[in-house]
Amino acid sequence: MVLYGTSVVKESVMATASASKRRQEGGDETGVRERILEAAFAAFMKSGYTTASTLEIATRAHVSKRELYALVGNKQEMLIACISERAKRLGVPADLPVLRDRETLAQVLASFGTKFVREVSDPAVIAVFRLAIAEVVQAPEVARALDSIGREAGRAALRKIMAGAKASGLLTGGPAELAAEFAGLLWRDLMVSLLLGVAKRPTPREIAGRARHATAGFLQLHPSPNGQVGSTSTRRQSDGG
Repeated sequence: MVLYGTSVVKESVMATASASKRRQEGGDETGVRERILEAAFAAFMKSGYTTASTLEIATRAHVSKRELYALVGNKQEMLIACISERAKRLGVPADLPVLRDRETLAQVLASFGTKFVREVSDPAVIAVFRLAIAEVVQAPEVARALDSIGREAGRAALRKIMAGAKASGLLTGGPAELAAEFAGLLWRDLMVSLLLGVAKRPTPREIAGRARHATAGFLQLHPSPNGQVGSTSTRRQSDGG
């Protein structure tokens, strides 16, 4: 909350100076907003969500608190925005091929599985999970936002793929259950190991191999209702690594 008196004058001067600087540098609101979110993320990682202040974030972003609230909002809104921006990367691509056969389904699952593990195993994302765990008592909203926005993005994408496969007669069962089963095969105990710091982030090759093996195992557990067999190339990759 901004109090009347000297604070208001100081805040106004800061806002005017900052706005002038942005015009000189050719910046715009989008660029400033991105800078604020980067600063917020850095502050959350350094100080913790509960301890980090809007003043610290504004200082890191080189903006006034007035601009910070106008362009992003309070700390919770900053947190949600940070998670939402990252979650966009887990959406199903608009050009997702029509799942007409098991080979296409195998390719889509392996491709998405690779992207899923690559994005979520990023050290920045793992840091957010650790933050949510550390703040679960004092700031449970961190975990709620991470689950309902961040984790849900991956779950929703998998459900969409499974629903498409079911509609094409390639799988039977509920999309949510199928999605959860594939995710389990994909991750196994990797997430816990990353959170504990007892495992390194997989290499791109290891991530791709993990996705192929999860896909092959999933399709073996769920034979095609119409008798189609799995992708020959996927089976070879699974057998030979």
